[in-house]
Amino acid sequence: MAARRRFTPDFDPAHGDRPLSDTLHDIVIGRWQGIRDLLGDTGSDWALRTHRVRLLAHAAAGSSTAESWQAAEPASPDAAVLRAATEVVRVFHRAIAAGAGQAGGVERARLDATVRACLAAATAHPADPMPWVSLLTVARLYEDGVPRRELRRWWDEMRRRDPDNLEGHVQLLRYHSARWHGTHGRMYDFARDAAGASPPGSPLPVLVQIARVEEYRHVAASAQGRPVRGFDQHWKHELAIVEIRRTWQRWVLGRPDAPVEPEEVGQLNYLVHAACYAGLTTEARGLFQLLGPRAALVPWSYTGDPAEQFTRWRAQVSATS
Repeated sequence: MAARRRFTPDFDPAHGDRPLSDTLHDIVIGRWQGIRDLLGDTGSDWALRTHRVRLLAHAAAGSSTAESWQAAEPASPDAAVLRAATEVVRVFHRAIAAGAGQAGGVERARLDATVRACLAAATAHPADPMPWVSLLTVARLYEDGVPRRELRRWWDEMRRRDPDNLEGHVQLLRYHSARWHGTHGRMYDFARDAAGASPPGSPLPVLVQIARVEEYRHVAASAQGRPVRGFDQHWKHELAIVEIRRTWQRWVLGRPDAPVEPEEVGQLNYLVHAACYAGLTTEARGLFQLLGPRAALVPWSYTGDPAEQFTRWRAQVSATS
């Protein structure tokens, strides 16, 4: 009898998006033409485009690929969008180097220049929500935050183009978190309001689970390894369980009966992580079946070794079927 093949989670950052993976390789060898073709083919599928631009920007941040493309095709709206997103990644890298990625780690002039690049990209590509997502991202790095009126304008512009843009919602959620410019309460209020207003099948209800991870990350980091009283119930108290089930019903049961898209993988990992730690076996098993081997480092990396946890929980919930 053949030995049973050992399960290995797949932490591919492109989450199975093969054209994106090929283009990420192009960036490594300094080619920008593949990026142009990929974004041209993506068109106005904003969820997929946001996913792709984010990963392309992370890959391009350590090279001059984005600059080379914009220099070769200065009238390209896609080149402007990628260049702005790449500048956002770079200022975050600078902030992390300055001190754990907190606000105030980057000089104001550098942040202002990044904002101008995002606004220029928004002008170059008026229909695209991504420049506004980039603005909501860089807003966190201002030491005193962004004036409320300006932040609201960026938010409204993003939603005008793509009301359910999950990445834009995640960035504003983080802005409102206690780690950056808000509180746990403000972050949860934002997540619950957005989730409650979303239509069936929208991924926005998972914002509540993302907020729970953000709270865990902040409290655990502040405790510096010391136990936090009452925090053992963080994932499995009554409200946490109710909200996981609500996300499962509104998003997962409401989405089309179709294969999981690459841009859904990361957020489904937030939900299956929450379901596992809450002891919701039925929901966790269904989510693992949807995902197959496709795993994401976040949020698993915040609670231990990602590969070990994904493998162990998957085997554990499967064994109860």
